[in-house]
Amino acid sequence: MTNSAYNPDVLTCLANLSSDEVFTPPQLVNRILDLLPADLWNDKKTTFLDPGCKSGVFLREIAKRLDKGLEKQIPDRQKRLNHIFKNQVFGLGITELTSLLSRRSVYCSKTANGKYSVCESFDDQQGNIRFQRTPHTWEKDRCVFCGASQEGYDRGKELETHAYQFIHTDKPEELFNMKFDVIVGNPPYQMGSDGGTRDIPIYNKFVDQAKKLNPRFLSMIIPARWMAGGLGLSEFRRTMLEDRRIRQLVDYERMDLVFPGVDFEGGVCFFLWDRDNEGDCAVTTISGDEMIGPVARNLDEFDVFVRDSHAVKILRKVLSMGEPPITEILSVDKEFGWTSNFDGFHAKQKPNDVALHYGLKGKRLIGWIDREDVGKSPHLINKWKVMIPQAYGERGTRPAMVLGPSFIAGSPSVCTQTYLFFFVGSKKEATSLQCYLRTRFFRFFVSLRKITQHATRSTYTWVPQQTWDRMWTDEALYKKYELTKDDISFIESRIRPMEVKDE
Repeated sequence: MTNSAYNPDVLTCLANLSSDEVFTPPQLVNRILDLLPADLWNDKKTTFLDPGCKSGVFLREIAKRLDKGLEKQIPDRQKRLNHIFKNQVFGLGITELTSLLSRRSVYCSKTANGKYSVCESFDDQQGNIRFQRTPHTWEKDRCVFCGASQEGYDRGKELETHAYQFIHTDKPEELFNMKFDVIVGNPPYQMGSDGGTRDIPIYNKFVDQAKKLNPRFLSMIIPARWMAGGLGLSEFRRTMLEDRRIRQLVDYERMDLVFPGVDFEGGVCFFLWDRDNEGDCAVTTISGDEMIGPVARNLDEFDVFVRDSHAVKILRKVLSMGEPPITEILSVDKEFGWTSNFDGFHAKQKPNDVALHYGLKGKRLIGWIDREDVGKSPHLINKWKVMIPQAYGERGTRPAMVLGPSFIAGSPSVCTQTYLFFFVGSKKEATSLQCYLRTRFFRFFVSLRKITQHATRSTYTWVPQQTWDRMWTDEALYKKYELTKDDISFIESRIRPMEVKDE
């Protein structure tokens, strides 16, 4: 067999330019467009907007569908294409380079009015795929629209500002001075870290801005970490879960299933927002080769979104017992006031010192500090503690470990921000608690709220407390909560046993 006739789609071969420019494969674009009502492709008045064009693939695939759907209404193909590109398909480039690439993909020419453009109706170079260099609006060293730092993004003209036009305005309706029936796209995901340890999410601002335009339909593909975490996403998560107009949600637990070669923890999802219809959401979950759903779900049942419908059934069963949460005996972040890089301790023990547990380059270490220098939470110094690292990542491995290795810290002791800790009154109780923490049962309920490598205090909200007078096992817990064979099988397919090394 010869490959001489093979003509690959160049948009399937593009590498991503940066963390905010994750190009969308055409096959994925069409799965997203399939969520829209089929009659849209036969309507010559329907208007479409992609507010964050990167490769132009959304607009190209929309135009292809309209070209076929309007064939009977506008038989002359050139007139049909002129109508589609002039009156129905619109986009905003996120950078000058991506706007050129998008025009090349959609118009077959980097200039809309160029010699080889497939549209004859434009008299300017940008056509309906526009890019305008937009400045940030600084206030107290931060952009009021996107939160970028002035130090990191107040740049010269030779560099991109990454002040995306769609979200750097209070009046998005004035960008094209028209209404849109459908807004679709794959918006930028984050602003690069400007000296901190975490990047700033930005995709949520595109979703919120699109809703302000009040289209009939809105569909975007975004990181899934908003479902249970994400820096500064609490309000966005609340509004998304409460929005009954989100009628379909397709959730991929691993991002590389849709974006090969892209490593972005927490997975990715796309949704359909239908302005004129409210109700439960049809949720489809893709975990490896397994597809679950669609299942009708009330997204607002809990304060975070539980991604698997079987997990919801188990969660309801355990929460119905009404037991106090384990968070009642769990520390807060920086309980003793020290960040992970705190170094105000000494290597050798002195009189009145207490052990200070800290981490360095993945190693568990102990220093010493005078009891009088512990200025925050001194009442917890003498507690026995089970310490657990706040960060542990597996990049979507199944079955998962969920948490890193724990250890018992005797009394007296303190720690840096590297660890959270559970506190009890004796070594016997600490040993019982650690056995519980190592069970699949415990880690399963943590996993329902842990979508990135960081396990904050709220991640443990759904773990019930036990009595600390025995060595807890999964078998005992399964029996206590009357879990079925299917429940047990599901938990054990998601969580692997924790290897216990000699302390």
